[in-house]
Amino acid sequence: MKTLVCTEPGNFEYRTVREPALVPGHTIVKIKRIGICGTDLHAFEGTQPYFEYPRILGHELAGEIVEADGVTGFNEGEAVTIIPYFNCGICIACRSDKPNCCVDLKVCGVHIDGGMAEYLSVPSYSLVHSNGLSFDELALVEPLAIGAHGVERAGIKKGEFALVTGAGPIGMGVMEFAQVAGAKVIAMDVNELAPDANRSPLRLPGQHP
Repeated sequence: MKTLVCTEPGNFEYRTVREPALVPGHTIVKIKRIGICGTDLHAFEGTQPYFEYPRILGHELAGEIVEADGVTGFNEGEAVTIIPYFNCGICIACRSDKPNCCVDLKVCGVHIDGGMAEYLSVPSYSLVHSNGLSFDELALVEPLAIGAHGVERAGIKKGEFALVTGAGPIGMGVMEFAQVAGAKVIAMDVNELAPDANRSPLRLPGQHP
């Protein structure tokens, strides 16, 4: 299969490698869409910490199941996305239901090779149903989930003001979910939008004048 490998800062190479073989507890996913995260840009720039080259990047993924082991409720050919944070399942953090604190946490596309490939083997527990979303929409689930999680943890209540610092993709997701929660959103960013008399005010998807 073809892969796109970041061999060193500032350089990508196409490489042909064997397709992944099915192993116990894993699922082979045929990649259909992939988002470009700030993490990927940092890796390309050479500014991503805890990173080693060469690396196949990519963790904002959408694909379809080719083969699966150790999973119920999923079918071959089904559209899925994944939770790209792979935990060991046996350390004290995992046993305490805190897999994000796993002592051996592996982030897909950062610590291990990711989705810039035709096929990817992932732990079967990482699969997420599409629930009718398109491949384009599925590739946005992971970054939007970060925004939703931040708003949930903030405990925003209807009518409160919410200051979102940073109007990049994650910040935009935070703004959208903060509005869903009923907040009055204020956006702050280091990049100033140039004045333009013909420019409409910035509106989020689904937001009306």
